[in-house]
Amino acid sequence: MRVLGIESSCDETGIAIYDSEKGLLAHDLYSQIAMHAEYGGVVPELASRDHIRKTLPLIDNVLRQAQLTRSDIDAVAYTAGPGLVGALLVGAAIGRSFAWALDIPALAINHMEGHLLSPLLEDSPPAFPFVSLLVSGGHTLLIDVQGIGEYKLLGESIDDAVGEAFDKTAKMLGLDYPGGPILAALAEQGIADTYLFPRPMTNRPGLDFSFSGLKTFAMNTWRDSEQTDQDRANVALAFQTAAVETLAIKCKRALKETGHKTLVVAGGVSANTALRARLNAMPHLEVHYPRPIFCSDNGAMIAFAGAMRQSAMVKQEHASFSVRPRWPLDELSSPDA
Repeated sequence: MRVLGIESSCDETGIAIYDSEKGLLAHDLYSQIAMHAEYGGVVPELASRDHIRKTLPLIDNVLRQAQLTRSDIDAVAYTAGPGLVGALLVGAAIGRSFAWALDIPALAINHMEGHLLSPLLEDSPPAFPFVSLLVSGGHTLLIDVQGIGEYKLLGESIDDAVGEAFDKTAKMLGLDYPGGPILAALAEQGIADTYLFPRPMTNRPGLDFSFSGLKTFAMNTWRDSEQTDQDRANVALAFQTAAVETLAIKCKRALKETGHKTLVVAGGVSANTALRARLNAMPHLEVHYPRPIFCSDNGAMIAFAGAMRQSAMVKQEHASFSVRPRWPLDELSSPDA
């Protein structure tokens, strides 16, 4: 079964084709970073309009890469949430229209499930069950994963997601947009132990996160420094070290609570090399990540999630659809439920 995946939840248009027998056949991605950089962040209306311009040309390009025609597609998977409602509506409208015109199934996919399953695209995928750490600009989640659609929320951020905290701290330091990767690069020039930042919510039980206070601590430290280039790098390193250590502590707790020996890390922040080094250093633990190109939003994870859910698909006889800007993972069901 060949599934066309459409990802349009925020500021990247991702298209891919996944074959349930041959694997990933082709994928393409267009990022809106350059457009939004002028405004210092994502402008939802501009994001939606750009998805309208880019989605169909990217679909045609991916079909050419795979040497397929539209009639060769057996199902369409599109991101239905969570995300920006206007951006979601573009992908949903195109995906459902595509499927309706070809008389094939359309699958509404949860964006975070796409991220969660993306490491399964690799040559040595993790086996169920496992603990999943989902870290991005919009989410910080710990999930007990028993199988496709069998998800139990263990912990989440009560305020800023870790990726959001990275971006806001970077902006406070005067770094360009998107700030997270730039801050991570700058941290490599920092001098270790110049500043000691707190590890928020690690001195109490539980698996929830809070990064708003850490962001404020970084802001106050930067304000009270001489604000030299070295100070900027030192603050970046101290912030990243604290954020990474906080994530590692909570992952260790989640693994102990569930008894699992496998950790899957996905989402944009999973590309952070300091985070990977810290988690890889944890003993007696098997850690899996998506390849760097699939850490950020992409169509491959949506096509793959669609293929995994194909058995649960009931063909729609009408062209109506809906999206969910907020869509918790633990509201999903397994495909055979």
